[in-house]
Amino acid sequence: MGEVLSQQEIDALLSALSSGDVEADSFLAQEEERKVRQYDFKRAVRFSKDQIRSLTRIHEHFARMLTTFFSAQLRTYVQFTVNSVEQLPYDEFIHSIPSMTMINLIEAPPLNGRFIIEVNPNISYAMLDRLLGGPGVEIEKVDSFTEIEMRILTQLYKRAFASYGDAWESIAEVKSQMAAVEVNPQFLQLVSPNETVVLISIGVTIGEVSGTINVCLPFVTIEPILSKLSSHYWMQEANRRNATGNSKEPLKAQLMNSSVEVVSLLGETTITFGDLLHLEIGDCLTLDQLVKEPLSVMVGENKVFKGQAGVSGKRMAVQVLHRVKEEEQ
Repeated sequence: MGEVLSQQEIDALLSALSSGDVEADSFLAQEEERKVRQYDFKRAVRFSKDQIRSLTRIHEHFARMLTTFFSAQLRTYVQFTVNSVEQLPYDEFIHSIPSMTMINLIEAPPLNGRFIIEVNPNISYAMLDRLLGGPGVEIEKVDSFTEIEMRILTQLYKRAFASYGDAWESIAEVKSQMAAVEVNPQFLQLVSPNETVVLISIGVTIGEVSGTINVCLPFVTIEPILSKLSSHYWMQEANRRNATGNSKEPLKAQLMNSSVEVVSLLGETTITFGDLLHLEIGDCLTLDQLVKEPLSVMVGENKVFKGQAGVSGKRMAVQVLHRVKEEEQ
């Protein structure tokens, strides 16, 4: 397909095929021979398209949570949107970010090791300017962050990225927390240079300032839950939740017809083993329960009600007075 045929060449080719001078099978064989794709082993594709779509959905949820958080913190128009999700070598990611930037190292068990949430300096300074009472303007050149600036931004990002685990709630129970902060990517050797990572680029708009936040997830980090990043798993989970919801009523009806043993406890006492051996017919035991005190009504091994002993017709009965409080149980 490197060359475009003219109309005369197309007509000549059709005539040759119809006359039998050229066999169609020969074209098919040539086409099969040409079906060769170049593969760069430095850019190994380790995530399927289905898994990439799942990661996109997760981080779209994360972007919505960031929009809510930063809109409240900065008190201005803030918008986070997922721009792209791609897989590339870790070394390529490190060389693509600025030499002076906010690199937040996040730990999120049960995910292995750490991953990166990198915030471009223009976004960081716009947030910082807004927090300190300014309009949230962009600074053209960033040479370094001062200790006070680092302290303010670190505390802000620590609160913001603590909700990252909530974006994974449909896949797994993930608890995220910030482990460290770095500003120079050249000092950060998270995984080997050729390790495949997923790079999620999130576009950020703060007033009139725009930039990106990059989430870098190494393959080894999300490998423990990789099997859950598929539409098949999502469908199974949805069916399981629906089945659970639909089965509540039959279970409830079945429980309503279950029989439970209810016992009224007249009282308790403690005697020695020697006294127990010498007990005879007619002996009396003094209980720790006064006659006027309500009796404990047991359901199984739990004290559930307080009641009063009496008779109903020709049978002994217990009248329920009130339910026992949870702390008394």
